[in-house]
Formats: sequence, structure tokens, C-alpha cells
Amino acid sequence: MAGHSKWANIQHRKGRQDKLRSKLFSKLAKEITVAAKMGDPDPEKNPRLRLAVKEAKSKSVPKDVIDRAIKKSQGGDAENYDEIRYEGYGPNGIALVVEAMTDNRNRTASNVRSYFTKAGGDLGQTGSVSFMFDRVGEIMYPLSAGDADTVMLAALEAGADDVQSDEEGHWIYCADTALNDVAVALEASLGESETAKLIWKPQAPTEVTDAETAAKLMKLIDALEDDDDVQNVTGNFDLSDEVAAQM
Repeated sequence: MAGHSKWANIQHRKGRQDKLRSKLFSKLAKEITVAAKMGDPDPEKNPRLRLAVKEAKSKSVPKDVIDRAIKKSQGGDAENYDEIRYEGYGPNGIALVVEAMTDNRNRTASNVRSYFTKAGGDLGQTGSVSFMFDRVGEIMYPLSAGDADTVMLAALEAGADDVQSDEEGHWIYCADTALNDVAVALEASLGESETAKLIWKPQAPTEVTDAETAAKLMKLIDALEDDDDVQNVTGNFDLSDEVAAQM
């Protein structure tokens, strides 16, 4: 799940230890290629590409992989990808938003529907659950960037809407259309952020207190994220302290 929650923190730790780093690198490289193909291949002149490169660097993607992904966008053999959003309900009615990038819509739709069905969920129409989320920019800074008051002041001056600080770091939220401008303004006052990306932020997350439900959700999310066409999966849930500890 993208977004600041216990689940996001669990995913962050899992990500660092993930044995399937090549799959993660491939998805990040795909986003870089698409961003570069849609705009200027220079990250300084292409906000989407700049953010994609920043996200890749935050996940330790090697520079040569990033450079190859940008060069690939300028070649005549670069694949044409469609960006598609799927929406549905997982176990216990938990809403999920699935973002995909595919060169074969039929294949991706069939796979995503199959994952939901096997998990006892239901794939809905576009718009069926996204109204429960806000599309926002999320910028993350480590605790070393400053205390909560310092970061809050810098964020508000940069045009951000909200800041959440905890033992993991500082999470700054802004309008989706303002992400690049806010990120650039924050770099002038706080230095470079760890990540800056667009997310689907749940408006009112449902707390999952049942380990069985959590396990089913994790299985569904793992299946979705393991699909080469799926870029991001977001759910409107949070795990209780007890369940998070078990996970």
C-alpha cells in the first residue's frame, strides 16, 4: 500500500530485504521509460521523469539502469504502454486501487480479475472505490531533516497541505498537480527528499484487527504486485498494532 501507515512501513522494511529486486527495478525502469517518452528525456525539463528518477534512486536502482531506461524511450523499438487503473474490493470489503502499465490490456485485465476472484474479492468498474481516496503528492524526509516544527514550517511555505511526523520520518502531502513545485521548493530549505511521488491516500482507512483477514489481504496484494504489469497497489486499510506485529 502506498501511503503513510503501519502497512507502508512494513512494506518499506520488506522492500529493503526483497529478493526480487530485479522485478522492482524493472517496474521503476518502465515508469522512467514511459515518462521520458511522453516528455523531454532531460529530468530537469520533465517533472514526471524527474520524480520517476528520484523514486528509482531511493530504491537503489543503479545509475546505468536509469540511463538505459531513458535512452530506451528515444529508440524506435520502445514499447507502447497504456496506463490503466483497476478498482475493486478485497477480503472483508477492503477497497483496492491497482495501477498498471501494459502493452496488452486484455492480458492484464484477465490477470487482475483472476487475482481478485481467487482471493474472494470483486473487481469493480473504474470509479467504484477511488472516491474513498485522495490523489495527492507525498514527499518523505528522514528525521535528520529537522524537528517536526521546522519541517512543518518549511512544508507550508513550500505550498504543502499537511505534514505527519513520527519515528519513521516526516511525510509531507500536497495537491497532485503541485508535487513537483513543492518538492523543488522543499529541496531549497530541507535538502533533497528521500522520495517524492503521487499516491492514492485513503480518506478513512479501515483498521484490520483480524490476522486471517490481514493474511488474505497480503496474499492478494503480493499476487498483484508480483505481476509484471502492475506498478502500484493501494488499499484503504491499516493494520492494528497486534496484527502488524504478527506480520
